[in-house]
Amino acid sequence: MKTEEINLVIHFLAKFIVLSSFITLIGILVGLAFLAPENKGYLHSSRLQKFLAPVSLTWLLGSIFFLMSEVAFILNTSLTEVIDGNILRSFITQTTLGKLFEIQVIAALICAVTAVRVKKTGGAVFLIFIAWIGGLAPYLESHGSGSGHHMLAIGLVIVHVAALSLWFGGVIALFLMPKSEREIGRKRFAPLALWCVSAIALTGFVNAFIRIGNFSNLTSNYGLLVIFKIIIFVFILALVAYSRKKIGEQNFARQLARELFLLTTVLILGIFLGQGNPPVSGSTDVVQAIGAKMPGTPTISRLLFEYEPDGLFLSLLILAVALYIKGVVVLTRRGDKWPIGRTIAFALGISAIDYAVNGGLGVYAQVAFSFHMISHMVLATLAPIGIVLGAPITLALRTLPIGRTQEERGVRGFALAILHSRYSKVITHPVSALIIFEASLFALYFTNLFNWLMSYHFGHFFMGLHFLHSGVLLFFVIIGVDPSPQKSPFIFRVVILFVAISIHAFFSVALMSSSQLVDGGYFAEIARPWWPDFLADQRMGASIGWAMGEIPILLALIATFIQWVRADERDAVRIERNSTRAHQFGEPDELDKYNQYLSGLNQRNSAQDKEGDK
Repeated sequence: MKTEEINLVIHFLAKFIVLSSFITLIGILVGLAFLAPENKGYLHSSRLQKFLAPVSLTWLLGSIFFLMSEVAFILNTSLTEVIDGNILRSFITQTTLGKLFEIQVIAALICAVTAVRVKKTGGAVFLIFIAWIGGLAPYLESHGSGSGHHMLAIGLVIVHVAALSLWFGGVIALFLMPKSEREIGRKRFAPLALWCVSAIALTGFVNAFIRIGNFSNLTSNYGLLVIFKIIIFVFILALVAYSRKKIGEQNFARQLARELFLLTTVLILGIFLGQGNPPVSGSTDVVQAIGAKMPGTPTISRLLFEYEPDGLFLSLLILAVALYIKGVVVLTRRGDKWPIGRTIAFALGISAIDYAVNGGLGVYAQVAFSFHMISHMVLATLAPIGIVLGAPITLALRTLPIGRTQEERGVRGFALAILHSRYSKVITHPVSALIIFEASLFALYFTNLFNWLMSYHFGHFFMGLHFLHSGVLLFFVIIGVDPSPQKSPFIFRVVILFVAISIHAFFSVALMSSSQLVDGGYFAEIARPWWPDFLADQRMGASIGWAMGEIPILLALIATFIQWVRADERDAVRIERNSTRAHQFGEPDELDKYNQYLSGLNQRNSAQDKEGDK
């Protein structure tokens, strides 16, 4: 066999090992955290815990093997040359893909080292996120669509693999569980599987459509593999839907084995598709730095109607809306009411995020600093107000499933534990929220961090996510209606808002006064054909950011005063009600007790004065 053919086989084998071990690890962790019984947050499934360490070690070794095979596959060289030479080191240190593979290896190492130390459900959830970071990182540089929808294609691939790891991994976890635990876990896994299947089907269909391009390409080798994969996927769903209603617990393990075989076939087909080239040809109009075509000169219509979605961000927004609607429906069926104003506020917040990231504003934010600053302010100041007033935490706590027994704390108990944890108390302190919100401005725009993040597609995602989270955190501690680990006095919140206004004004003035471009040459590199004065565009963005940052904070200040007045009114009503109740029973109220205290204190002082005179 030729070197190219050998590398292709090794690369396929390595990818199968790393993917299957990653999915198995996610499944075991999900099983430990949410499916298997637990006692006050402590793990109770001994069989799943036994598999945790060897699977983590397999993922680590598979990640290293996959890294080496990837280098050999890309450079068309032998695996021994990759191991012996400096090729591997150069690939890791000098290429983006190599750095992402390094993240995967580090994440696998963390999981392998800490797997034996996981004793509580919180530790299992933490390892799920660590494993996701490592397992999904290489897909940030996977082959996107040549038609220009790069961020949409990449984001959908990440969501597709994440959902597949939950569904496939959950089936593996149920298969590995003893019969007693499996019977308990299957009921909780059913709704999770439904969400995952929906995500897999939607992301897979859209991504396949983007990559195939048109119906004529369905007859290509790539198109035929897609069709075959869809057929097997639909067959699995039909088999599960039919068998779960007919089959009993005794044959449930056999049914899980059939599902695992079919899901493994789907995984193999997915690897084949990942190694192949989609039939859509690359477009010369696509700007590599933004993964899309350069938008035309900004106009009102283009700003309103342009739409270039980020697949990952869009998926998170769809998930947030779906969960919120699910929570409202659960409350309604229960007979409880949920204020319509909160739903409207949440919807407006989500709409603002979508427009700032995926809409016309998000499109132009990638090619002009002024629009980037507008997008920044929408994500950090306007959208968070709607999200916070939508009270998503309150809705979650009222609808999340509780423990299945008195010993279990359940998903709701886990959410409460996070809410009241030491970490939550630290970051929800107004000073901490202010530092995160304001310090990030100077760290981003007055260092090389802005240029570095703008130069990578995943940098745009993480930057927008940080803007949103920092804004939500600040407005949560100031005007939030959700339960908080600590409630600060209203006067302290007002002081924090005044400090935020002052710091933001200082930042904007410093940016407007700067004679250097903070983008490090990014906007000049993408060579947009309009607005050639980059420094003027930067100063305009700073002035817009100043105005857009001050207005929401002033609105929050007004809302804080209103909440303050209403809180005082509630306290006055409560005191009056307690006073009336006390008088009805012939007992002194709080005011009477205070007057009695003052009277007694006055009598003691008078007696001491008389003794002093004698």
